[in-house]
Formats: sequence, structure tokens, C-alpha cells
Amino acid sequence: MNVTLEEPDAAETNGGQRETKKSAQLRKMSGRVNVRIGPFITKLILLGMFDALAVYAIFLSIQASNWIFVTVIAVIAVAFNWIYLRPGANPSKYLAPGFVFLLIFQVFVIGYTGYISFTNFGGGHTGDKDQAIASLIAGGQERVEDSPSYPITVVKAGGTFGFLVTDDGEALFGTATDPLHEAPKAVMEGGVAVSLPGYESLNFQDILNNQKAISDLAVPFSDDINDGTLRTQDGRTGYLYLSHLSYDADADTITDGRTGTVYHDGGKGSFVSESGDNLKPGWTVTVGFENFTKALTDPTIRGPLVQVTIWTFVLAFVTVFATFFMGLFLAIVFNKPHMRGRKIYRTLLIVPYAFPAFLGALVWSGMFNRSYGFVNEVLFFGADIPWLTDPILAKFVVIFINLWLGFPYMFLVTMGALQSIPAEVEEAATVDGASPWQIFRLIKLPLLLVSVAPLLIASFAFNFNNFNVIYMTTGGGPKIEGAGSNIGHTDILISMVYKIAFDGQTRDYGLASVLAILIFIIVTIITIISFRQTKALEEIN
Repeated sequence: MNVTLEEPDAAETNGGQRETKKSAQLRKMSGRVNVRIGPFITKLILLGMFDALAVYAIFLSIQASNWIFVTVIAVIAVAFNWIYLRPGANPSKYLAPGFVFLLIFQVFVIGYTGYISFTNFGGGHTGDKDQAIASLIAGGQERVEDSPSYPITVVKAGGTFGFLVTDDGEALFGTATDPLHEAPKAVMEGGVAVSLPGYESLNFQDILNNQKAISDLAVPFSDDINDGTLRTQDGRTGYLYLSHLSYDADADTITDGRTGTVYHDGGKGSFVSESGDNLKPGWTVTVGFENFTKALTDPTIRGPLVQVTIWTFVLAFVTVFATFFMGLFLAIVFNKPHMRGRKIYRTLLIVPYAFPAFLGALVWSGMFNRSYGFVNEVLFFGADIPWLTDPILAKFVVIFINLWLGFPYMFLVTMGALQSIPAEVEEAATVDGASPWQIFRLIKLPLLLVSVAPLLIASFAFNFNNFNVIYMTTGGGPKIEGAGSNIGHTDILISMVYKIAFDGQTRDYGLASVLAILIFIIVTIITIISFRQTKALEEIN
């Protein structure tokens, strides 16, 4: 049987090759499309989430009438969409997030701190004038004797409570921020308003569960704050409360109905009587350079400020110096390649670095306790040594704890820097007749400082503001005699700022902002000078 094999036609062969090439091209194009679609969809999803968050933030800012925030958020949102929807690689895609975080966490914080330093913002001066007047009137309210009682139904919508009041057969409704007004849609039963569409009427058990919130609720009786508020103690009956203070909007004065004393706007954020008595709370106003002047002239601030500033510098310099040289000494000792157990020793030395700093400070504070601490009871056989209450000993304890917490970091840093120095350098110096001390002082130390100098600057800045150790160990004490805001001998500038702003009854954010600016200026100047000095070390390398 003869079988004849026919050769394929040349045209068919070429056509098949063309189809193969087209198929390959289509596969490549589809692959490229698939590769590009994934990142594009991811980008759209992330941009959509960002835009949704931006719109929500703009909505909240509009509600608060904060038009500056509205403008800033809108500009950032538009800029981000323009940057990330543009085709092609663009360096701004990588710079934009960092730039925004820089604006939020650095520029805004510095700018806002600077603004607060020129105001009286603080305890008793945190709101605007209208809020202060409303607070004063509300604070002077008392129940009016023999005043009529009003049947009420406590209602709730979301987290907002309100009163549904019946007055002469008419239903009224109000909340803490919305004065009483007519409620024509209220449901009446037996001549009493019992429910309102959109609100939940609370039963007796609900009232008990929310007793404090309901008893604290004060619903304005009208748009005039002098007309008083309606309050309840049992959730069923409301009583009128009037204030012995009344505000005259035309004269801009507050009159005390009990004494007849008239308080006028003193121009410094509070109502003042002719005798100089202030009504608190007040409101926030700009005071110019008054806070700066107070920091330099008020004896309760100026004297402690000088002491605290000196101690802050001493603590930062001594801590950096001690931790660096102790870490360097241990690094040299345990850098011997043939030392037995070297890994175990190194591991034990970095234990303080692995331990949380604030817990370490608390543990050491307990060990230095005068009455039952381990140091007094065991090491000094029950001696009564005031480690934390004597000014000098307390400073010694703070430096010791800083040394214990900081030397492992310097040990690791200097260990790595020493190992990066070529062994040939030391061998050449030894051949030239240099002693070990000369090799260390003239060769190793300068080379070491080239790499660790920036870290020493960062360590200084950290210890300059090392709030945790001060707060957890001594709390800043013992107190400096004659100082305000409970400022103590071991306080540093940052803990002094904290006490002025948050500790005690008079929280002076304006003065605290002045001191925060002082800290910023000091650290900035020292950092600039230090980095300029380190340029001289780079020539050694």
C-alpha cells in the first residue's frame, strides 16, 4: 500500500506563522494589561478611601465653621488626586505623603504652639466668650422655690437626651443645645405628651440606667439664657432653675442678683468687678508677649526656670558622656575574638536595652525607696538614706538610671563601629611603635566619632527631653521652695512644661507653649552647631 505524504503549501505555512506571531503579541498585550490593571485598581481603591475620609473631614470642619481646615483639607485632597492620577512615574508620588505628615506633625504643631503662646489659653480660659457666659449663668443656677412643676417624658435619639414637656396642654421639646419649642407632632395621652416621632421614650428602668446623664441634663427654657433651664431629678417632673447671675447683652455686663455686684469685660478674657474680682471661667484672648514676660519676671517661674534649664543641660551632657564611654569601654573589653563566653556576656549587657524604659525607671524607683527599697534594706543594711527626697541624691539616682538604660545602646553602636575599623590600621600603628593608649586616642577614637557623632547628637536631644525617666522615678521632686506648679529639683524643661500645662489647678497652656518654644530653639541651635562640628571629623575618614 502506497501512502503519499504531501508537503504543506508555503502560503499555509506563512499564514500559520503569522497567526502564531499574532497570538504571541496578543498574549503579551493581555499580560501587560493584566499587570497594569491590578495596580490601577488598587490605586483607585486607596484614592477612593482617601477621598471619602477627606470629604468626611471637610463635613466635620464645616459643621465646626472651621474654614481654614476646610480649605487645607480640600487643597490636599485635590493635590493628591492630581498627583496620583497622572500617568507615568512622578517623584511627587513618593514625596507627597511625607510632605503631608511633615505639615501635620511638625509645621502645624510648631505653628499652633506659637499661636497658643500669645494667648491666655489654659485653665478657666478654654472657650469663647459666649461659652464662658453660658457656663457662668449655668453655674449659678438654683431651683426656684414655689415654681410650677412640668410633667415631662425623657426621650432619646442616638446618644442625645431630651425633655418632652407638657405646659398647659401644649407639648414642648428641647435638648441641652436646643431650647424648648413647640412640638406639634407629639403624641398626647390623657393631656400629657408621651412620645415624639423619631425619639425613643424612656421607661423607668431606662431612666435608672441613665440616671446621671438625665439628672445633669439642663434644657434651656428659651433662647434667652437669663430665663433659666428645666431640670429633673426623677425623670417624670421638671422644675425651673434660674441663675443668680444675669447677663446684659447691651451693656456687656454680668450682674450678681444676690450682692448687686456688676462685672464688666476686663479686656483680658474674663468679667471683672470694680474691686478686681474675676468671674471664672473666662474665655481665650490674645495677650501679646505677656506669657514671655511672665516667664522672665515672675519670681515663681523665673528662678525655677533657671535651675531647671541648668539641670537639663547637665543631665543631657552627663548622660551622653557617661553612656558613650561606658559602652565604648565594654565594647573594647568584649571585642576580643578569643574571649571565652563572649556571646553570653554581650547578651547579658544588652538586657537593660531590651527592657521597657518606663518599667525600668519604676523598678529602680522602688529599689531606691527610702523605707522599703532594696538599696537601703539590703545593700546598706537598713540605712535611712533619702535617695528620692534629697535634691542632690535624687539627681544622682536619675543619672544612674539613665546610665543603666543607655549604656547598652552605646555598647551596640560602638561595637559595630570598632569592628568596621580595618585591622591593618592598628597593626601599622603598632609597627610604628604606638602604645595601646595612643592607638585608641589618636586613631580609633577619631575614626569612631566619624560614624557615631550623629548618634551622640540624637542621644543628647533624646535625653534633653527624657520625660519618662523623670516622671517615673522622682516625679520631678523634691519640690523647689517658692516655685509654682509643683516644680522640683529633678524636673527638666519638658517635665516643667508638663506640670505647668497639665498639673495643678491652674493649667497655663500659654506659658507652657512659651517654654516648649524655648526647648525647640535650644535643641535646634545645639543640633546645628554639633552637625557643623562633625564636618571636621569627616576629613579624618
